[in-house]
Amino acid sequence: MSQVPTIQAAALWGGLLILQLFALSGVVVNRRRKHMVEFGDGGERDLICATRAFANAAEYIPAGMCGLILLAFLGAPALLIHAVGGTLFVGRVIHALGLLFQKGPSLGRSIGMILTWLALLVAAVSLIAWSIL
Repeated sequence: MSQVPTIQAAALWGGLLILQLFALSGVVVNRRRKHMVEFGDGGERDLICATRAFANAAEYIPAGMCGLILLAFLGAPALLIHAVGGTLFVGRVIHALGLLFQKGPSLGRSIGMILTWLALLVAAVSLIAWSIL
């Protein structure tokens, strides 16, 4: 069985996740300009939220991308890689929107984290299974 479709699947989600980090970074830069804050968050609530949205994505996306790449190298089905990558991507988008546009605890943040954890858990269990089978 060829690994090309699995590597392409991992590459697709890796590229989309990197673009998400790029977009969230742009939100931080725009809000820093808006509030004329050179470094940090200046105590501005919307800048704090933008910074956390980027930082949270930067904390979870690398682990997810590593999982996707390793699954591809192990020859896991492309469908599994798409399921994990899609769930991670959607979870990260929903979480970021919850942080950027909702005040306080939000349904978006909760759903986003549940989807993120689900994607990482499936990736972890799949990696373990594929490594011993």
